[in-house]
Parts: sequence; structure tokens; C-alpha cells
Amino acid sequence: MGLLHPHQTGSLPGLSTFDATSTLSHEVRLLQRLGSKVSSLFLDIKGGFDNVDPGQLPSALGAKGAHKYLTAWVGSFLTNCMCRLLFQGSPRIFSPVAVGTPQGSPISPLLCVIYVSPLHPVIPKGIVISYVDDFVVRVSSASHRRNVQLLQGHYRSLCRIAAPRGLTFSFPKTELIHWRTPEGRSPPSTAGVRLDDLYFSPKDTVRWLGYWFPPPLSSSAHFSKRLSLAQGTFDTIKRLSPPGKGLPPYLCHRLASSLHAPVLLYGSDLYTPLVGMQDKLDVFWHRVQRWVTNCFSSTPGPY
Repeated sequence: MGLLHPHQTGSLPGLSTFDATSTLSHEVRLLQRLGSKVSSLFLDIKGGFDNVDPGQLPSALGAKGAHKYLTAWVGSFLTNCMCRLLFQGSPRIFSPVAVGTPQGSPISPLLCVIYVSPLHPVIPKGIVISYVDDFVVRVSSASHRRNVQLLQGHYRSLCRIAAPRGLTFSFPKTELIHWRTPEGRSPPSTAGVRLDDLYFSPKDTVRWLGYWFPPPLSSSAHFSKRLSLAQGTFDTIKRLSPPGKGLPPYLCHRLASSLHAPVLLYGSDLYTPLVGMQDKLDVFWHRVQRWVTNCFSSTPGPY
């Protein structure tokens, strides 16, 4: 039926953050090998789930050829909704909700993905990739300044598509990056984009879907951030079990495998740490393993 665009990921079977980030990385490296200058604009739909129009979505499904019973079910699911806020001192009465999808429902993310699928126009020498409501526009040309012009034009096109659907982009989450090759020796481009009278300078590092992207697409920036996060969680958790007392070793091992390892290794499906960074990761993991034994706080060695 064509409800979804091929470049959409998130809330879909078999399409995760890795698929979105690996597609972006592949597209950038491919165009760099061809000698093009590549730039990307990262956008985030403001309140994506909260701005799905219950009146437009069933009509869009019908226009795509969805069965009448399905469009009727979606229309019924999104209408006559009620909600209330839960916090100390909040009113205990329900209020009607005119827009948005119910939070916590497993169908809501998919309906949001369908609703924003038109925000993937065909871009000459460019591509729009999205993960639910997180978008990235990638363009290429002979210069980064030309890329800025292209991105500004594509942004205006996206706004024209989004406006009738009641969608806008969040400026605090808007970022620009000019990609570079690891062998590049020219000074980094400082050309920024102007969107709706706001100026955005290019970033040294961009965080998208939990992955950190520097202009050369190297892995050091990502694993440095992951290591800092893992050290922070470790410093907090190890207070639960000081050396010689506290949690037994098997529970410490569960914490290490279920908490520390995912925090530290997130992104290893896309990136491979360099030798120097691998040594730092090993030193940290040795600290975690010494804590797991719950017997001693340090081990003699070259660490």
C-alpha cells in the first residue's frame, strides 16, 4: 500500500537505530569516495506523537488504499480520547484530547511513523533518513557552501509538507555537520545554515540516536562518550557493594552484564574502537571485574 517510505526506521520489525545510522554512514562514505563534499542537517519533529491529527491520519490511510475497516478502527482509536495528569496536587478529572496518539500504546509509534512518511521527498543527490520523528537530510555537491544552500531549500520544502499536517521542527534539536575524510587536511568549513531567521553553525560532533558522529566518522568520539557514561554508572552502582561486604559476587556480575556492558558497548555494531581506545575500555572493564569479585579493590598490574 505504500504506507511507509523505504528510508523510515524505528517502530518497525527488523529496522533499528543501527539501520538508520549505518545507512547514514554508508551514504556519507560512498559520496566522499566519489570526491563530493557531504553535509547533513539533523531535525527533530516537535512533539511528534502529540501532533498526530486524528482527522488526517484515517484519510491518509484511505488514500493509500487501506481497507475501510482499518481506517475506521484507526479513526475510532484516535477519537474521544481522555487523559489526566498524575502528580501531587493535580486535578483528578479527565480532560478530552483532540490531537495526538495515546502514550504507552504499542500501536501509537507505528501510527506516528505512517503520519510522517510524506516527509521523505525525492532529493537530487541527497537522501532523507528518519527514525520515527528524528530526521537527517544528507546532501552532497562540490562545496560545503553549496550544501548549505541545498539544505536551506530542502528545509523549506519539508516545512511546506509538514505545515498542513500540523507538524513543526524543534530548533533546540536542530544540528548541522560538514563531513570530512580522515585524510583531509583543509580547514573545517564554518558555513552555517539559516532556517527561519535562526542561524546554526556546524558542529564538531553530533549525537544522533545514541551514536556520536564527528566529521571524519571516527570511532574515538563515540567510545569516549560511552566510557564516560559507563564510568558514571559504575561509580554509582559500586556504592551498593563496597569491597568485602554488600552484594554477593553473582549479583554484582548480573549488574555488570546487564547494566555496565550495554552502556559501554552501545554502538559497537557500527564502530570499532581504535587500539588506544580499546586499552582504555579494557582498563575500565578490569575495574568492573575486580568489583564483581567483591574481595579486593585493586589488583597489582600494569593498569
